[in-house]
Amino acid sequence: MPELPEVEITRRGLLPLLNQSVKNVVIRNASMRWPIPAHLPQTLANQTLTSISRRAKYILVEFADDNKVTSGTLLLHLGMSGRICLLDRNYPPEKHDHFDIEFNGIDRQPGRVLRLRDPRRFGAVLWAGLQPNQHALLAPLGPEPLDDAFNAPYLKQQLATRSAAIKIAIMDSHLVVGVGNIYASESLFRARIHPETPAKNVTLKQCEKLVAEIKSTLNDALNAGGSSLRDFFGADSNPGYFQQEHFVYGRKDEFCRVCSKPIKCIRLGQRSTFYCQSCQV
Repeated sequence: MPELPEVEITRRGLLPLLNQSVKNVVIRNASMRWPIPAHLPQTLANQTLTSISRRAKYILVEFADDNKVTSGTLLLHLGMSGRICLLDRNYPPEKHDHFDIEFNGIDRQPGRVLRLRDPRRFGAVLWAGLQPNQHALLAPLGPEPLDDAFNAPYLKQQLATRSAAIKIAIMDSHLVVGVGNIYASESLFRARIHPETPAKNVTLKQCEKLVAEIKSTLNDALNAGGSSLRDFFGADSNPGYFQQEHFVYGRKDEFCRVCSKPIKCIRLGQRSTFYCQSCQV
């Protein structure tokens, strides 16, 4: 599943669409995780894309009318294996291309199409109206991991009564958003914390280290274009390369890059969890 770095890379790849107006909206298959709203072709007709932001793993696309009055925000989610592609407008749709927004182009540039491609149909296209942060999917989310609000005192407070394993805790989007399976494993290795450690037993000093390593790991992944393990490609169809820098994730039985002991893999919360039994105690 694409995690925060992959979603942010996708968002950045869509920025060329800023200030372009909508020519057409095509819904080929509305049966996604939630049905694609049937009103979107009418709602988005002739609207101008004014902003592309991100909240957790959601991409927020804001539109305005001819008078520059905000009309509402579209929520996009990649699901398990979805991709948002930025293509030439006449690029023919493929089998799993379910949703298009066609744009008119700007400054003599040819029109492009924003296309959702999702073989497993766990992605989402939803209309959030004028107050997207109050949408039911966004309102309960915790802080962004790269924001100052996510810090050691906050994390320590949130972990104080949690008996779940620390890896499960930091993957809870109510505590902090965007720390998925890959980056939880990598951050815990960098912080030298065993993934099975009860969350309430993590000390303030360890929280300081873990917060720093979560931020560092995510920034390193962003700089590398994300991790392309199976299905992820950016909006420009380029893969990421952070998987080449993984210390533990996906490296079961390979030698640790720090101590040369074999990397172990266990199941936590029904997810594969990778760690070094020597470096993480």
